[in-house]
This record gives sequence, structure tokens and C-alpha cells, in this order.
Amino acid sequence: MTLIRTKFGRRSFLKTSAAAGGGLMIGFSWLTRCSPVSEPLVAVPNEWFKINGYIKIGDTGLVTIFNPNPEIGQNVMTSMPMIVAEELDVAWDHVVVEQGMLDEDAFKNPQFAGGSLSIMLGWDALRMAGATGRRMLLEAAAKEWGVKVEDLTASNGIIKEIKGTRTIGYGEIASKAVGIEVPEEIALKEPKDYKLLGTAQKNVEGPKIVTGKPLFGIDFKKEGMLLAMIEHPPAFGMKVKDFNMDEIKAMDGVRDAFIIDTTIPEPAWSDVNAFNNLIAIVGDSTWQLMKAKKALKANWETVTEPENTAMHVQRLKDTLKDGEVGGNRKDGDTEAAFASAAKVIERTYTSPFLAHATMEPMNFYANVTADGAELAGPTQTPKALEDSVAKLLGMPAEKISVQMTRIGGGFGRRLYVHFGVEAAAISKKMGVPIKMIYTREDDMTQGTYRPAYRSTYKAGLDENNNLIAFSVRGAGLPEGPVFPNRFPAGSVPNYTAESIGSSTNISTGAWRAPRSHFTAGAEQSFLDEVAELAGKDPIDFRLELFDKAIANPVGEKYEYDAERYAGVLKLVKEKANWGVETPGVFRGVAAYFCHNSYVAQVMDVVMENNQPKVKKVWCAVDCGILINKEGAVNIIQGGVVDGIGHALYSELTFENGASVHKNFNTYQLIRHSQAPEEIEVFFVENEIKPTGLGEPGLPPAIGALASALYKATGKRYYHTPFSTADQTPEKIEVM
Repeated sequence: MTLIRTKFGRRSFLKTSAAAGGGLMIGFSWLTRCSPVSEPLVAVPNEWFKINGYIKIGDTGLVTIFNPNPEIGQNVMTSMPMIVAEELDVAWDHVVVEQGMLDEDAFKNPQFAGGSLSIMLGWDALRMAGATGRRMLLEAAAKEWGVKVEDLTASNGIIKEIKGTRTIGYGEIASKAVGIEVPEEIALKEPKDYKLLGTAQKNVEGPKIVTGKPLFGIDFKKEGMLLAMIEHPPAFGMKVKDFNMDEIKAMDGVRDAFIIDTTIPEPAWSDVNAFNNLIAIVGDSTWQLMKAKKALKANWETVTEPENTAMHVQRLKDTLKDGEVGGNRKDGDTEAAFASAAKVIERTYTSPFLAHATMEPMNFYANVTADGAELAGPTQTPKALEDSVAKLLGMPAEKISVQMTRIGGGFGRRLYVHFGVEAAAISKKMGVPIKMIYTREDDMTQGTYRPAYRSTYKAGLDENNNLIAFSVRGAGLPEGPVFPNRFPAGSVPNYTAESIGSSTNISTGAWRAPRSHFTAGAEQSFLDEVAELAGKDPIDFRLELFDKAIANPVGEKYEYDAERYAGVLKLVKEKANWGVETPGVFRGVAAYFCHNSYVAQVMDVVMENNQPKVKKVWCAVDCGILINKEGAVNIIQGGVVDGIGHALYSELTFENGASVHKNFNTYQLIRHSQAPEEIEVFFVENEIKPTGLGEPGLPPAIGALASALYKATGKRYYHTPFSTADQTPEKIEVM
């Protein structure tokens, strides 16, 4: 056990109170298992007792654990409660999981889904919640029996005397645990003692998902609710003047139509929105509203110059050449090292704007009254939404409630809160509950896209093929893509990294593994080509650099641990049997560090009907302590598929300020038949605190794919999408 002080103070850590009567009426045959059982695992309690913000225990011993963070498919609905259950020491098949409401005071944990931070930031709070509950139950039992807490032990929801025969279940003592003070110190388990963490557990909502139970925001309904849709200007840099309002309001099923302004005073980072002035149409059904949208005759006015893809390409070129550097690093004398190098190679990589393409249409519910606002829907940032709606309505945040539904795809798209703000503005105007829904075209043309990027890499080798100079200069619309203190920083004596941003009126935002998704592909592809120029195996070449960073690092700042980085490369090399050639199979490799985790991948490609096909991917992952192995494997596999698909097919192009791609008929996503046939995932075992997992699996897939495609086609890949972009190198200098 490790003793940890309850950093919030025992009186304020987590409030305790009884919650009697009512309870949760639910069948438990599905609990954490896909195979049905004939009888409930635990009888439905008559009374529930709230131990703390995370834990509610029924008088039968059934435990409800609340998940604090939004569920966007990263499986926190299962993994976060597993951490609580481990420290509480309750059998997992006696646990029910519910989604918690927004209440950061109760959860003592930031409630958002982004940056692969849910587990990493929640680790201590989740463990303390479980351990605190366990301690309070032990103290209640000790008081009941007139013994010391040290004379008792707890396991699987049962408290026992260490030297006696008495036992009592959590459900029997829960009512007397309510109100017991949280102790000054909490005993936390050592990783070697974990019984639940690190095991493979099924998604607790899996049965509801496959049977179509209402879970997602699009499923949410309330009595008296009307539906709403919006129409934004057809191009960036435009705003609405007026529209045929009377004609639209006269259509069947339409209750009202008007212009709304969703401008937020003192906007936060989450208030990204290219179109604050919108046409809103309210009615009875989505079909009637979609017909009304088609009948719109709006007058729009141009506010800023429309942009097109040719402008974006040229602006990135100009910015890369002359732009003001925002972030940089310089070790040694790079220019002098290039001048003296025996071999020099320079390559440029580009990537276009991308949509998030979430499967669940953007939607949100709002019921705004004079007394408060009730919000419900799929948001990655419920607190940011609450704050923005409070500003919009001029209402105290404490009068606003936010219910988080399951999210059918986030990828950063639902970090931004404008769609929830729009629902609140429409509800306030109408004076009734509103469910606001986007069409696919609304979302694909609204913005908050992944930025477009352009980076130039340069490397110099000495006469012994050692890397003596390395530079990268990257530009983006609007942010630069370079991470100056990431690898190969620290492993090269002469190193320069520069990141540059430029302006655009196209709204952008975080996209799964922000910046890393582009930079990993470019950097790893370039390192593969440098290794070839040096006449070295691509894995051995990288390991040489890591050895230098371990033994004699250059500079002082590093974002990565070279030993852990090298560790995943060594593991994937072993598991994939790297170095053994198979006729007709072409292999690529890449490794990357982001979101505090390390992932290396080996990808096998074959040619079928003159087209490349990914057969198998091996992944080695170091994310610290593993929580739920099944969920972890699934999320790495999903990242690989996502990375391959977007690298091969996806792009957004613009004409006269408008996206050419408005739906999936022209914006291509990966098909099932194009996904790898097999993805095998291996985890490094250690006792390091858990780190990010939702995003790190995606970035290395792009570099590994480019490397494998080169082996299969004899052509290097510099520009995404690989399947359609001209791959002619823009800059070549080999001496």
C-alpha cells in the first residue's frame, strides 16, 4: 500500500450523504459480460447510499460507480470506473456504471475528453475515491464490531476480521459508512496487488449499443421538445442579411424561422465558430425542416475575401519561406554542419485541411427558461459549454445543468461548443425545449477543420554515414506543426526546429492527435529516407539515435524519454520478426511519441490487382499502467485504421471560400475492405502512471504506411492523400 494525503482536505474531498429510496431499476444479466446469465447477479436494492461523488452502494451490495468524463468511444465509461472499483475492492460483476452529470466539485476531476488526458488526469482522483470509500466502509464495520480498522480487511465487497470469523458485505454496512470523515491519509494499492486493472473487460455499454438502446445525443428526447435546424452562409467570410422568412414559416411542420446571433462576449478557446449569424428553422420533424432548408432564399454579404485551395498552397509556401517563427530550437551550428556534410538530403511534406467526419450528426438539446437552462448532448467539454451558455444568456453558471450523452465520434470536433450554444439561443428565442440537429452538409462546410500544413526537413551525414545535422521548418494554417523539443532533438549535435503559423478565415481546431498526425508521418517518412541514404536498416538507424540521446543528450529540454522510445521499437522489431523477408510482402516501420505515450508500428503491404493492400500491422505501446486491456487494444487498432484511411484518401479543397466536399460522396473515408486484415497490439509492462491512449496510435501509422508503400511501389510519398496527390519531390538535394 502507498499512503497518499487527500490533497483536497478530508472535509472537502468528496461529500457523503444518504440516497435512500428509488434506486436504479435495471436488469443485471448484461453486466460486463456479453453472454447472458439466467439470474440477476445481485438483487435490486431497496435503498442506495451515496458514499462519495463516484460511489453509490445498494443495501444488497450492488455498487454504482459514476463515470465523470464524456465517452467518445475511448472506453472511459469502462476504464475510469475500473480504477475506482480496484481501490474500492469490489467485484466487477457487482458494479453498475452510470454516466455522471457535470459536477467538477463532486468529482474533483476535470470533466472533459481531449488530448488523451482523461485517465492521466483522473488517475489520482479516481483511486482516492475508491480507496476513500473502502476506508469509510472499514471504519463503519470496525465501529459496529468494536474493533480497530487495522483488524479488518476487505475484498470483493466483503469485510472480514483478520483473526476472527465475522464477515459483513458492503451493502449491509453502507448506511453506517455515510457521514464518516475522510481520513487524513488514504492507503492506495501497489500495482503488483492489482486484481482488476490490466485485465480485459467488455465495454459496459456494449449490449445497449448493439441492441440500439438510446445512448447518444441523437437519441435524446424530452416531452414537448421541438426540432431545429440551422443554415449558415455558403462560404467562409460571409454573413446573412435576410431570407424569405414568411415563406418558410408558412411551410408544413414549420413553427418558426428567424436569424440568431450566437456571438459570445469574451469568447474562450472553445468558442471557435466561423458563422455566428445563422438562420434557424424550428418545426416538428427533421424531414419537414430539411424541406424548408431547401426552400430557403437567403441574401448573403461578403465580409472578408474568399479563399481557395491555390491560395492556401501559396500562402504556406510563402510562410515557410518568410514567415515569423513562433517556436524554435537550435543546438550547435546546423548551417556549418550542412556545409561540411558528405551527404545532404532535403524533402518537403504537405497535408490538406481535413474534416472530422463524425458518424453521429452534430446535435444538442436545450431547454432555457427564466429559472435556468437544461442542456444535454454529445460534448467533449461540458464545463466549457456551461460557461459559454452562461455568457450568452447572461445567466449564472450554477443555474445551468449539463447532461453528457455518449458521443458518436469526437476526434476533437466536439471540443468546440458552438452547436450547444446554438441550441440554447434557439430555445431561448422559442421559449420551448429544442433539439438542434445538423445535416452532414452543415457540418462538412461549417469549419473547425484540421489545419493544412507544410514542412521541409533536411539532414546531413558525415563520411561514416552518421547523422550530424538535422533541420525542420514547418508552417500551418493557422498554427505551425513542429514540436521543437521532440525527437530527434537531443540525438543530433547540430539541430534546428522552427514552427510558423499563418492567417486564414477558415475556422480550424483540434483533430485527433493535433499536429502530431501530420508531423509524425512527415518526420518518420523522412527518417526512413535518411536511413536509406546512410545504407542502414531503418530500425537500427533510429536506435542509434536513441542510444546517443540516452548516453550523451544534446541540449537541455526534451519532451520524450529516449529509453522508453527505443523500448517500443525493440519490442515491435521482436514481435514482427523484423529482418525476415517474405516474398511479395513489403514492410514499413515508424515510431512516435505524443500525449505522453510511445507507439511503434510495423506495417505489411501487398499488391492486389495492382493496388496496395495493408495485410497486417504490429503495434508496440508504452502507455504506463494498463487499465483495461480490451479497450486499450481496440483504441490502438482504431487509431491505426483512422491513420491509414486519412493518409490515403481524405482532403478538403476550397473554391471561392467554400468547401468543395460537402458529404461522403466526394469526401472519401476508408472502407472496411481497405482496412488492415489484422492488427496485433503489444504493451510494455511497467509501473509508470498511465498516460494517453486515445490518440498516440494514429500518428505512426502514416509514416509506417509511407515506408511500406515505397517498398511496394518504388515511389516515395510526401503529400497526403497518398492515393491522389502528386508525389513528385518538391526539393531534392543529394550530394
